[in-house]
Amino acid sequence: MANLSVVPVTTSAEMDRFIRVPMRLNAGDPAYIAPLIMERRDAFSAKVNPFFAHADVQFWLAVRDGVDVGRISAQIDHLAPQDPRRPTGSFGLIAAEDDPLVFKALFAAAEAWLKAKGMAVIQGPFNLSVNEEVGLLVDGFDTPPMLLMGHDPRYTGPQIEAQGYAKVKDVYAYLVSFAPDNPIDRLFKRVDRQPSPGVVLRKLDMKRYGEEIVTLTEILNDAWRDNWGFTPTTEAETKYLATSMRPLIDPKLIWFAEIDGQSAGVCVMLPNLNEAIAGLGGKLLPFGWAKLLWRLKIKRVKSTRVPLMGVRKAFASSARAKLLPFQMMSAATVEARAMGYEWCEFSWILEDNLPMRRISEMTGGARYKTYRIYEKALA
Repeated sequence: MANLSVVPVTTSAEMDRFIRVPMRLNAGDPAYIAPLIMERRDAFSAKVNPFFAHADVQFWLAVRDGVDVGRISAQIDHLAPQDPRRPTGSFGLIAAEDDPLVFKALFAAAEAWLKAKGMAVIQGPFNLSVNEEVGLLVDGFDTPPMLLMGHDPRYTGPQIEAQGYAKVKDVYAYLVSFAPDNPIDRLFKRVDRQPSPGVVLRKLDMKRYGEEIVTLTEILNDAWRDNWGFTPTTEAETKYLATSMRPLIDPKLIWFAEIDGQSAGVCVMLPNLNEAIAGLGGKLLPFGWAKLLWRLKIKRVKSTRVPLMGVRKAFASSARAKLLPFQMMSAATVEARAMGYEWCEFSWILEDNLPMRRISEMTGGARYKTYRIYEKALA
């Protein structure tokens, strides 16, 4: 390890190197899709991403003989619920050459930083929070990741486990076909025949975009509050995501449900941007913009992702509310098909979120990717 060093990222040039590490490591993987560099710069910037307003974050690069051979981050989210007996921080953005010495050095840096700040447990990967990219890919390596989902080399999980980490939770991705006469059609026909007095479904109103985002945040924070690892999303974070995603948002694919005039549920379906940026190498200049616009507007992508769906707790136990997820998905699916979309990923879904897993399976979804969250006690 004499010529291997782990250095904190302190400059914009070092951050650019940090962003590019997985691009080099995954260059030979046909399923890997490089994220847009400009988007990653914003996501990792304390001046841009509101996550940094309630979190401590540090990034590191592993360098050997002048070559960047790995990276890692460590975070403490001050909005995350804490057990005072075992305060927990997290690691994220792990990417490294298949070398145990590199993994050992990176995790030593992250663990020491968290321990110095009073943490007793480390979990991850969270990139950067539980409300963003979550988990390490451990199954489903042969297909490319969807929008805002990760992709990792096969060796990464074993290397992390070799550092003393063990599984704490798995999350799943389900793939659903929009092909005619599949289970999703039969299910939605049954749902649509059942009367739901007092229930109103409506599309996102772009003229009231700001208000709609506030409503969406309120619904999701209420619906998800009992889930493992739940950390509330601030309005600023939702607005940041909504602003960055606005070019992708089609109001026909985002549906709200109201019960007796009160907002009760929301389902967000997004075009899979990853399909459009594949092969751009993370760059939009000099010709990336033209390729991206052509793929999005002319060629059209064929896949979508549902990253957000929830029903308020106050309604969840009622018969009308139990139909809401299916009704909202049915409405979004009708519109998606009309626009030429063929597939949808439901993700991410906790392994013990049985209601959402059943919904995914009832619509004909096949579990095709597994992401793992690891944990280790800090000695």
